[in-house]
Amino acid sequence: MTRHSIAVIAGDGIGNEVVPAAIECLERIAAVHSLNLEFTYFGWGSDYYGRHGRMMPVDGLEQLARHDAIFLGAVGSPDVSDAESLWGLLIPIRREFQQYINLRPVKTLDGVASPLAAKHPIDLLIVRENNEGEYSEVGGRMYRGLPHESAVQESVFTRLGVSRAAHFASVLAASRRGHLTSATKSNGIVHTMPFWDEIVEETVRGYPGVTLTSELVDALAAHLVLKPWTFDVIVASNLFGDILSDLGSSVTGSIGLAPSANLNPEGNFPSLFEPVHGSAPDIAGKGLANPVGQIWSGAMMLEHLGHPEAAAHLQAAFEAALRDGFGTRDVGGTSSTSEFTAAVVTSIDALSANYTLSSGRVAAS
Repeated sequence: MTRHSIAVIAGDGIGNEVVPAAIECLERIAAVHSLNLEFTYFGWGSDYYGRHGRMMPVDGLEQLARHDAIFLGAVGSPDVSDAESLWGLLIPIRREFQQYINLRPVKTLDGVASPLAAKHPIDLLIVRENNEGEYSEVGGRMYRGLPHESAVQESVFTRLGVSRAAHFASVLAASRRGHLTSATKSNGIVHTMPFWDEIVEETVRGYPGVTLTSELVDALAAHLVLKPWTFDVIVASNLFGDILSDLGSSVTGSIGLAPSANLNPEGNFPSLFEPVHGSAPDIAGKGLANPVGQIWSGAMMLEHLGHPEAAAHLQAAFEAALRDGFGTRDVGGTSSTSEFTAAVVTSIDALSANYTLSSGRVAAS
Protein backbone atom coordinates (compact mmCIF):
# COMPACT_ATOMS: atom_id res chain seq x y z
CA MET A 1 0.00 0.00 0.00
CA THR A 2 1.17 3.54 -0.81
CA ARG A 3 1.78 5.40 2.46
CA HIS A 4 1.35 9.13 3.08
CA SER A 5 1.77 10.99 6.35
CA ILE A 6 -0.82 13.77 6.75
CA ALA A 7 -0.64 16.49 9.41
CA VAL A 8 -4.16 17.51 10.49
CA ILE A 9 -5.01 20.87 12.08
CA ALA A 10 -8.77 21.11 12.57
CA GLY A 11 -8.37 24.58 14.07
CA ASP A 12 -11.42 26.47 15.28
CA GLY A 13 -15.19 26.55 14.97
CA ILE A 14 -16.63 24.39 12.23
CA GLY A 15 -13.14 23.17 11.38
CA ASN A 16 -13.71 20.65 14.18
CA GLU A 17 -16.78 19.35 12.32
CA VAL A 18 -15.80 19.43 8.66
CA VAL A 19 -12.31 17.98 9.13
CA PRO A 20 -13.56 14.74 10.77
CA ALA A 21 -16.22 14.52 8.04
CA ALA A 22 -13.63 14.82 5.29
CA ILE A 23 -11.28 12.35 6.94
CA GLU A 24 -14.08 9.79 7.15
CA CYS A 25 -14.48 10.13 3.38
CA LEU A 26 -10.72 10.04 2.77
CA GLU A 27 -10.35 6.89 4.83
CA ARG A 28 -13.07 5.18 2.80
CA ILE A 29 -11.43 6.24 -0.47
CA ALA A 30 -8.05 5.07 0.85
CA ALA A 31 -9.47 1.62 1.59
CA VAL A 32 -10.89 1.32 -1.92
CA HIS A 33 -7.68 2.48 -3.62
CA SER A 34 -5.19 0.66 -1.38
CA LEU A 35 -3.71 3.83 0.09
CA ASN A 36 -2.32 4.14 3.58
CA LEU A 37 -3.13 7.64 4.85
CA GLU A 38 -1.61 8.17 8.28
CA PHE A 39 -3.20 11.17 10.03
CA THR A 40 -1.36 12.96 12.83
CA TYR A 41 -3.49 15.47 14.75
CA PHE A 42 -2.28 18.82 16.06
CA GLY A 43 -4.54 20.76 18.43
CA TRP A 44 -3.37 24.19 17.33
CA GLY A 45 -5.50 27.27 16.84
CA SER A 46 -7.28 29.87 18.93
CA ASP A 47 -7.78 27.61 21.96
CA TYR A 48 -4.06 26.85 21.90
CA TYR A 49 -3.42 30.60 21.70
CA GLY A 50 -5.57 31.16 24.79
CA ARG A 51 -3.44 28.72 26.75
CA HIS A 52 0.02 29.52 25.36
CA GLY A 53 -0.12 33.00 23.82
CA ARG A 54 0.70 31.71 20.35
CA MET A 55 -1.16 29.82 17.61
CA MET A 56 1.29 26.90 17.44
CA PRO A 57 4.43 25.78 19.30
CA VAL A 58 7.81 27.35 18.65
CA ASP A 59 8.84 24.19 16.77
CA GLY A 60 5.48 23.84 15.01
CA LEU A 61 6.90 24.25 11.52
CA GLU A 62 9.58 21.66 12.23
CA GLN A 63 6.87 19.21 13.29
CA LEU A 64 4.83 19.86 10.14
CA ALA A 65 7.86 19.50 7.87
CA ARG A 66 8.03 15.77 8.67
CA HIS A 67 4.74 15.14 6.82
CA ASP A 68 3.81 14.74 3.16
CA ALA A 69 0.87 17.16 3.32
CA ILE A 70 -1.07 19.36 5.74
CA PHE A 71 -4.87 19.21 6.06
CA LEU A 72 -6.27 22.36 7.67
CA GLY A 73 -9.83 23.11 8.76
CA ALA A 74 -10.48 26.73 9.67
CA VAL A 75 -8.76 29.22 11.93
CA GLY A 76 -10.38 32.17 13.67
CA SER A 77 -12.18 33.10 16.87
CA PRO A 78 -13.92 36.21 18.22
CA ASP A 79 -11.47 36.02 21.13
CA VAL A 80 -8.34 36.33 18.96
CA SER A 81 -7.67 39.08 16.42
CA ASP A 82 -7.74 37.94 12.80
CA ALA A 83 -4.24 39.35 12.28
CA GLU A 84 -2.93 37.24 15.16
CA SER A 85 -4.64 34.02 14.06
CA LEU A 86 -3.62 34.38 10.40
CA TRP A 87 -0.05 35.57 10.90
CA GLY A 88 0.49 33.15 13.77
CA LEU A 89 -0.34 29.99 11.84
CA LEU A 90 -1.36 29.96 8.19
CA ILE A 91 0.93 32.60 6.71
CA PRO A 92 4.10 31.22 8.39
CA ILE A 93 3.22 27.79 6.97
CA ARG A 94 2.68 29.19 3.48
CA ARG A 95 5.97 31.08 3.51
CA GLU A 96 8.27 28.67 5.35
CA PHE A 97 7.20 25.85 3.03
CA GLN A 98 7.27 28.06 -0.10
CA GLN A 99 3.63 27.36 -0.91
CA TYR A 100 3.70 30.08 -3.52
CA ILE A 101 0.62 28.91 -5.46
CA ASN A 102 -2.88 29.09 -4.02
CA LEU A 103 -5.14 27.14 -6.38
CA ARG A 104 -8.89 27.64 -6.04
CA PRO A 105 -11.38 25.86 -8.35
CA VAL A 106 -14.70 27.56 -9.05
CA LYS A 107 -17.31 25.17 -10.46
CA THR A 108 -21.07 24.79 -10.55
CA LEU A 109 -22.27 21.49 -9.12
CA ASP A 110 -25.46 19.58 -9.89
CA GLY A 111 -27.88 19.90 -7.00
CA VAL A 112 -26.66 23.37 -6.01
CA ALA A 113 -28.54 26.40 -7.31
CA SER A 114 -26.46 29.37 -8.39
CA PRO A 115 -27.80 32.81 -7.45
CA LEU A 116 -27.28 33.77 -11.11
CA ALA A 117 -30.26 33.55 -13.42
CA ALA A 118 -28.14 32.16 -16.27
CA LYS A 119 -27.85 28.38 -16.60
CA HIS A 120 -24.41 28.17 -18.21
CA PRO A 121 -22.03 25.84 -16.34
CA ILE A 122 -19.10 27.54 -14.58
CA ASP A 123 -15.74 25.79 -14.51
CA LEU A 124 -12.67 27.93 -13.90
CA LEU A 125 -9.48 27.94 -11.85
CA ILE A 126 -8.06 30.87 -9.93
CA VAL A 127 -4.27 30.85 -9.49
CA ARG A 128 -3.36 33.22 -6.67
CA GLU A 129 0.21 34.25 -5.97
CA ASN A 130 0.51 33.18 -2.34
CA ASN A 131 3.75 34.46 -0.81
CA GLU A 132 4.15 38.16 -1.53
CA GLY A 133 2.26 41.03 -3.18
CA GLU A 134 -0.06 43.01 -0.97
CA TYR A 135 0.32 40.61 1.99
CA SER A 136 3.83 41.66 2.89
CA GLU A 137 5.34 42.32 6.28
CA VAL A 138 6.99 45.55 5.14
CA GLY A 139 5.60 48.62 6.86
CA GLY A 140 4.60 49.85 10.29
CA ARG A 141 2.81 52.43 12.38
CA MET A 142 4.04 55.73 13.80
CA TYR A 143 2.79 58.27 16.33
CA ARG A 144 0.30 55.87 17.91
CA GLY A 145 -2.54 57.64 19.65
CA LEU A 146 -1.61 61.08 18.32
CA PRO A 147 -3.69 63.09 15.83
CA HIS A 148 -1.10 62.44 13.12
CA GLU A 149 -0.93 58.67 13.75
CA SER A 150 -0.04 56.94 10.49
CA ALA A 151 0.30 53.46 9.02
CA VAL A 152 2.36 52.30 6.03
CA GLN A 153 1.91 48.94 4.29
CA GLU A 154 4.16 48.16 1.34
CA SER A 155 3.27 45.76 -1.46
CA VAL A 156 6.22 43.65 -2.60
CA PHE A 157 6.28 42.12 -6.09
CA THR A 158 9.32 40.23 -7.34
CA ARG A 159 10.13 38.91 -10.79
CA LEU A 160 10.47 35.43 -9.30
CA GLY A 161 7.12 35.59 -7.52
CA VAL A 162 5.12 36.91 -10.46
CA SER A 163 6.76 34.74 -13.13
CA ARG A 164 6.28 31.45 -11.28
CA ALA A 165 2.60 32.22 -10.67
CA ALA A 166 2.18 33.10 -14.35
CA HIS A 167 4.07 29.96 -15.38
CA PHE A 168 1.87 27.72 -13.22
CA ALA A 169 -1.30 29.38 -14.55
CA SER A 170 -0.10 29.07 -18.16
CA VAL A 171 0.54 25.35 -17.78
CA LEU A 172 -2.99 24.91 -16.40
CA ALA A 173 -4.53 26.99 -19.19
CA ALA A 174 -2.62 25.01 -21.82
CA SER A 175 -4.10 21.79 -20.40
CA ARG A 176 -7.64 23.21 -20.48
CA ARG A 177 -9.24 25.67 -22.92
CA GLY A 178 -6.15 27.79 -23.49
CA HIS A 179 -7.52 31.08 -22.13
CA LEU A 180 -5.67 32.89 -19.33
CA THR A 181 -6.99 36.07 -17.71
CA SER A 182 -4.67 38.27 -15.64
CA ALA A 183 -6.15 40.49 -12.91
CA THR A 184 -4.51 43.91 -12.84
CA LYS A 185 -5.05 47.51 -11.72
CA SER A 186 -2.28 49.17 -13.68
CA ASN A 187 -4.38 52.26 -14.41
CA GLY A 188 -4.31 53.26 -10.73
CA ILE A 189 -1.43 51.38 -9.10
CA VAL A 190 1.43 52.78 -11.13
CA HIS A 191 4.46 50.71 -10.09
CA THR A 192 3.62 47.18 -8.97
CA MET A 193 0.76 46.48 -11.38
CA PRO A 194 2.55 47.49 -14.60
CA PHE A 195 5.44 45.34 -13.34
CA TRP A 196 2.95 42.46 -12.85
CA ASP A 197 1.54 43.00 -16.37
CA GLU A 198 4.96 43.00 -18.02
CA ILE A 199 6.13 39.79 -16.36
CA VAL A 200 2.85 37.92 -16.93
CA GLU A 201 2.88 38.87 -20.62
CA GLU A 202 6.55 37.92 -20.95
CA THR A 203 5.91 34.52 -19.30
CA VAL A 204 2.83 33.65 -21.34
CA ARG A 205 4.72 34.24 -24.59
CA GLY A 206 6.42 30.91 -23.89
CA TYR A 207 3.04 29.16 -24.27
CA PRO A 208 1.90 29.66 -27.87
CA GLY A 209 -1.34 27.75 -27.25
CA VAL A 210 -2.43 30.14 -24.49
CA THR A 211 -4.29 33.41 -25.16
CA LEU A 212 -3.76 36.11 -22.52
CA THR A 213 -6.30 38.78 -21.58
CA SER A 214 -5.56 41.40 -18.92
CA GLU A 215 -8.54 42.90 -17.11
CA LEU A 216 -8.72 45.62 -14.50
CA VAL A 217 -9.75 43.90 -11.30
CA ASP A 218 -12.89 45.99 -10.76
CA ALA A 219 -14.15 45.19 -14.26
CA LEU A 220 -13.08 41.58 -13.77
CA ALA A 221 -15.17 41.35 -10.59
CA ALA A 222 -18.19 42.59 -12.51
CA HIS A 223 -17.41 40.16 -15.33
CA LEU A 224 -17.28 37.29 -12.81
CA VAL A 225 -20.85 38.09 -11.81
CA LEU A 226 -22.23 38.80 -15.27
CA LYS A 227 -20.54 36.04 -17.32
CA PRO A 228 -18.39 33.77 -15.12
CA TRP A 229 -18.74 30.84 -17.52
CA THR A 230 -16.54 32.66 -20.05
CA PHE A 231 -13.43 32.31 -17.87
CA ASP A 232 -10.97 29.43 -17.96
CA VAL A 233 -7.93 30.24 -15.74
CA ILE A 234 -7.43 33.49 -13.83
CA VAL A 235 -4.03 34.49 -12.42
CA ALA A 236 -3.97 37.16 -9.74
CA SER A 237 -1.88 38.71 -7.02
CA ASN A 238 -2.31 37.72 -3.38
CA LEU A 239 -5.04 40.24 -2.52
CA PHE A 240 -6.87 40.18 -5.85
CA GLY A 241 -6.88 36.38 -5.94
CA ASP A 242 -8.24 36.22 -2.41
CA ILE A 243 -11.16 38.52 -3.22
CA LEU A 244 -11.97 37.07 -6.64
CA SER A 245 -12.04 33.48 -5.38
CA ASP A 246 -14.56 34.34 -2.66
CA LEU A 247 -16.70 36.05 -5.27
CA GLY A 248 -16.37 33.04 -7.55
CA SER A 249 -17.53 30.61 -4.88
CA SER A 250 -20.51 32.84 -4.12
CA VAL A 251 -21.76 32.83 -7.71
CA THR A 252 -21.64 29.02 -7.75
CA GLY A 253 -23.90 28.74 -4.70
CA SER A 254 -21.98 28.90 -1.43
CA ILE A 255 -18.54 29.64 -0.05
CA GLY A 256 -19.00 26.38 1.88
CA LEU A 257 -18.33 24.54 -1.39
CA ALA A 258 -14.98 26.16 -2.15
CA PRO A 259 -11.71 24.22 -1.75
CA SER A 260 -8.14 25.40 -2.03
CA ALA A 261 -4.60 24.10 -2.26
CA ASN A 262 -1.52 25.97 -1.00
CA LEU A 263 1.08 24.37 -3.21
CA ASN A 264 4.81 23.99 -3.25
CA PRO A 265 4.74 22.63 -6.83
CA GLU A 266 8.28 21.22 -6.69
CA GLY A 267 7.40 19.05 -3.69
CA ASN A 268 10.39 20.22 -1.65
CA PHE A 269 8.04 21.00 1.25
CA PRO A 270 4.59 19.78 2.29
CA SER A 271 1.64 21.51 0.64
CA LEU A 272 -1.43 22.55 2.60
CA PHE A 273 -5.08 21.91 1.72
CA GLU A 274 -7.98 23.84 3.25
CA PRO A 275 -11.49 25.06 2.46
CA VAL A 276 -11.91 28.73 1.62
CA HIS A 277 -14.56 29.32 4.27
CA GLY A 278 -13.79 30.54 7.77
CA SER A 279 -14.48 29.08 11.19
CA ALA A 280 -18.13 30.30 11.25
CA PRO A 281 -18.50 30.51 15.05
CA ASP A 282 -22.20 31.37 14.64
CA ILE A 283 -23.03 27.83 13.46
CA ALA A 284 -20.21 25.88 15.12
CA GLY A 285 -21.37 22.84 17.05
CA LYS A 286 -24.84 22.80 15.49
CA GLY A 287 -24.24 20.18 12.80
CA LEU A 288 -25.05 22.69 10.04
CA ALA A 289 -21.61 23.09 8.47
CA ASN A 290 -21.16 22.20 4.82
CA PRO A 291 -18.19 19.79 4.54
CA VAL A 292 -17.89 19.96 0.73
CA GLY A 293 -15.08 22.54 0.75
CA GLN A 294 -13.07 20.34 3.12
CA ILE A 295 -13.83 17.12 1.24
CA TRP A 296 -12.98 18.73 -2.09
CA SER A 297 -9.72 20.02 -0.58
CA GLY A 298 -9.04 16.39 0.37
CA ALA A 299 -9.55 15.38 -3.27
CA MET A 300 -7.05 18.07 -4.32
CA MET A 301 -4.62 16.65 -1.74
CA LEU A 302 -4.96 13.17 -3.25
CA GLU A 303 -4.31 14.61 -6.72
CA HIS A 304 -1.20 16.41 -5.48
CA LEU A 305 0.08 13.25 -3.79
CA GLY A 306 -0.10 11.40 -7.10
CA HIS A 307 -3.47 9.65 -6.94
CA PRO A 308 -5.70 11.19 -9.63
CA GLU A 309 -8.01 8.15 -9.76
CA ALA A 310 -8.74 8.34 -6.04
CA ALA A 311 -9.21 12.12 -6.30
CA ALA A 312 -11.67 11.75 -9.17
CA HIS A 313 -13.54 9.06 -7.27
CA LEU A 314 -13.92 11.26 -4.18
CA GLN A 315 -15.04 14.26 -6.22
CA ALA A 316 -17.59 12.16 -8.09
CA ALA A 317 -18.91 10.89 -4.75
CA PHE A 318 -19.60 14.28 -3.17
CA GLU A 319 -21.05 15.55 -6.45
CA ALA A 320 -23.38 12.53 -6.50
CA ALA A 321 -24.48 13.23 -2.92
CA LEU A 322 -25.34 16.81 -3.88
CA ARG A 323 -27.11 15.68 -7.03
CA ASP A 324 -29.18 13.22 -4.98
CA GLY A 325 -30.46 16.02 -2.74
CA PHE A 326 -28.29 15.62 0.37
CA GLY A 327 -27.06 19.22 0.46
CA THR A 328 -26.71 21.16 3.70
CA ARG A 329 -28.75 24.23 4.60
CA ASP A 330 -26.44 26.78 2.94
CA VAL A 331 -27.08 25.22 -0.49
CA GLY A 332 -30.83 24.89 0.01
CA GLY A 333 -30.84 21.38 1.49
CA THR A 334 -31.83 19.96 4.85
CA SER A 335 -29.01 17.52 5.60
CA SER A 336 -26.81 17.86 8.65
CA THR A 337 -23.03 17.64 8.37
CA SER A 338 -23.10 13.99 9.42
CA GLU A 339 -25.99 13.10 7.08
CA PHE A 340 -24.21 14.59 4.10
CA THR A 341 -20.98 12.79 5.04
CA ALA A 342 -22.83 9.48 5.25
CA ALA A 343 -24.28 10.14 1.79
CA VAL A 344 -20.79 10.73 0.38
CA VAL A 345 -19.48 7.49 1.90
CA THR A 346 -22.47 5.63 0.40
CA SER A 347 -21.71 7.21 -2.98
CA ILE A 348 -18.07 6.16 -2.72
CA ASP A 349 -19.14 2.55 -2.31
CA ALA A 350 -21.78 2.77 -5.05
CA LEU A 351 -19.34 4.27 -7.54
CA SER A 352 -16.61 1.75 -6.71
CA ALA A 353 -18.49 -0.95 -8.57
CA ASN A 354 -18.25 1.06 -11.79
CA TYR A 355 -14.74 2.33 -11.27
CA THR A 356 -12.37 1.74 -14.18
CA LEU A 357 -8.76 1.94 -13.02
CA SER A 358 -7.30 1.98 -16.52
CA SER A 359 -9.20 5.10 -17.56
CA GLY A 360 -8.85 6.87 -14.23
CA ARG A 361 -12.51 7.89 -14.36
CA VAL A 362 -15.52 7.36 -12.16
CA ALA A 363 -18.90 6.89 -13.78
CA ALA A 364 -22.17 6.99 -11.86
CA SER A 365 -24.57 4.15 -12.60
